[in-house]
Formats: sequence, C-alpha cells, structure tokens
Amino acid sequence: MSDVSRETSVPPLDRTPPTGPATDGDRTAGSAAPLAPPAAATVFGSQLATATAYAELLAGDGVIRGLLGPREVPRLWDRHLLNCAVAAELLATGVTVTDVGSGAGLPGIPLALARPDLDIELLEPLERRVVFLREVVSTLGLRNVRVVRGRAEDVRSADGVDVVTARAVAPLARLAGWCLPLLRPGGSLIALKGSRASAELDEAADDLRRLGAVAWEVVTCGRGLVDPPTTVVRVGLGNARVPRGGGAGRGRKGRP
Repeated sequence: MSDVSRETSVPPLDRTPPTGPATDGDRTAGSAAPLAPPAAATVFGSQLATATAYAELLAGDGVIRGLLGPREVPRLWDRHLLNCAVAAELLATGVTVTDVGSGAGLPGIPLALARPDLDIELLEPLERRVVFLREVVSTLGLRNVRVVRGRAEDVRSADGVDVVTARAVAPLARLAGWCLPLLRPGGSLIALKGSRASAELDEAADDLRRLGAVAWEVVTCGRGLVDPPTTVVRVGLGNARVPRGGGAGRGRKGRP
C-alpha cells in the first residue's frame, strides 16, 4: 500500500479541455475525450453536458495524474462512464450511497450524474486521489456528492447507508468484509464485476453468510445501452448490522 502521507503534492486541475492524441504509456499529457455516443444522452439526460465535462477531466488531468491509463481514453464512455452509470437502474429513488475505493470517481460520479436524486459519498484513502475528486466535484458543481478520505474499515456512520458500491477494488470475499459493515440493515452491496462474477460469488458464499448477507445474485445492467452489459454482483444484508471488524474474507490484499 502506498504511504498516503507522501502523496500530497498534486497540481491543480487544468480546466481547459486538452487536445491532441493520447500517447500509450505517456502520462505527461492528456488527450481529448472521445465524443459521447448516442446512448449517453439516454443515460445522462439533462446531465449530459456535465458528464462530457467529466470525461474531459478524466482524459486530461486524470491521465496526467495517473488515475487513468492513456489507453483507456478511446473507450472512456463505453468502458467507464456508461458501464458505471447504467448500474443506477438497481438503485431506488433517493437512497444514500457510499462508493468504496472511488479512485477517479468510478462508479460514484457517473451514478451521481445519471441520478441526481442519489446522495453519494466517495470514499477514497489516497490523498492524491482525494484532491482530484474534490476538485472534480467542485468543478462540475455536484451538489449530491461529497468526498471523504478514509478506508472502509475505519469509517462507519451511526445508521449505515442504503447502498455501498465498488468497482475493481478487491475479490468479493474481501470486499464484502469491508463493505457490509457500512450498510444499514436491509442495505445492499452493488459490486461491478467482470467475467468471473459468478465464480467469485460461489467462492465468497460462506463469507457472505457469516457476514449476515441473506441474498446474493449476479445481474446485468444496461442492455441495449452499453456493449457488453455491465455485470454486477448484488448482495443483500439481513435485518442486523455487521459489526465493525466483522471480518474481511479471503482473498488478496487490496485498497478499500
């Protein structure tokens, strides 16, 4: 794990949209984001212009600061913004959401743009990412988003949140150990996963039961909007909160 105390020297966001082609492996210069595909208008609606501004920030300062690889820029919409935003179809109106290990703001910021009714907290332990996230939230004027520096195992609200989201953070067994204690009774973990989602779910079943989960499934989101559809593992908590230190499951270490 990086020493976060050493990651405080971060240049301010360049709010001028970058130009020029991306160079593979070169983080010294960002590039222009690709044009939004037609599906973006359906997913983001009146927030499309703000989503486009976020795409530009990711393609520019996100690449310069090392939060996004330059090879990801051409597929920024389908693989990242839309892939995350379509998971909003799993969220009820007005729920509270904590996005664990938010990184560059994925999936939390696309969810906030697609669903302004959501109350979203971006939880990120690394200072350089927190600085970026706070500047993005300020630049985009996202009133339904706040940024908190911390680790999932060290943060716990009095009542818990309705939903915890995570993307590319850790194997499911370990992720559940971090995330389920943040939920209120009856809350849900929404973990964006890839082709191993079903296998991870099978491997984590014993850990999920031990942590108080009562239901889990693999679902897909965004059919007809993003190709391939987004694969999500949805885990439902029972009628009791998981105590802090309820136990991280098996799996390699990672950042919460």
